[in-house]
Amino acid sequence: MQNGERDVPDGLVEAAGTLDLRPRECRWTSVTYCLLDAVWSIGIHYDRHVVPAVRRVAATAGDERPVVPTDEALPPDPLPLTAFRDAYPDVKALEEKTSAHRTSSRSGILKADAALRYADVLLADEIDTLADARAALDDADRVERLTRELRRIPGDGVRTGYFWMLVGDDDTVKPDRMILGYLARHGVDTDLRGAKATLKALAEQLSTEDRPVTPWMVDHAMWNAERSLHR
Repeated sequence: MQNGERDVPDGLVEAAGTLDLRPRECRWTSVTYCLLDAVWSIGIHYDRHVVPAVRRVAATAGDERPVVPTDEALPPDPLPLTAFRDAYPDVKALEEKTSAHRTSSRSGILKADAALRYADVLLADEIDTLADARAALDDADRVERLTRELRRIPGDGVRTGYFWMLVGDDDTVKPDRMILGYLARHGVDTDLRGAKATLKALAEQLSTEDRPVTPWMVDHAMWNAERSLHR
């Protein structure tokens, strides 16, 4: 498959149709938690390292319920980025609360460093709360500009797309090695750009009038299916 090509093999459509395609069931309540999840989730075990790190930051801020069901109204952001930066003025402070993981095993920066840089870029564009970030999704030019700035932070990988997913964009996906592995096992050997196009095309083909399927649903279901093979 070439970059951007959207023809999907019948075998992949059939396989994807058997996945557990569920809509988003829960979400973080703060833009800070979305940021931390996005930065920490690349290259390390999600349940073992990422979720505990985010929850430690939330608990330190006095928030014992950082996740809510998607059918529940979001509360006011419990840890806006301004409060996050006040609580963690330097890399060492955040590293001690989270972990010493790096964005890359080869010359990567500390994820704590990347997270603070990420927060500063968002704050410079007047995004302080989850409501601010969700509102930004309505401005495609703004999202594109911010995405370019965020991707200048070392070790970005696919985390910027994932950040917008966590904020609430179900059309944005993060085809990481799990997704690429799933596609390869089903006859689609592609790159990041091609994978994004493939997931979007799959969502369109799997959608019915009674059950719309989003790219997020396809991405999430594929990721879980592939992860189950590596446990």
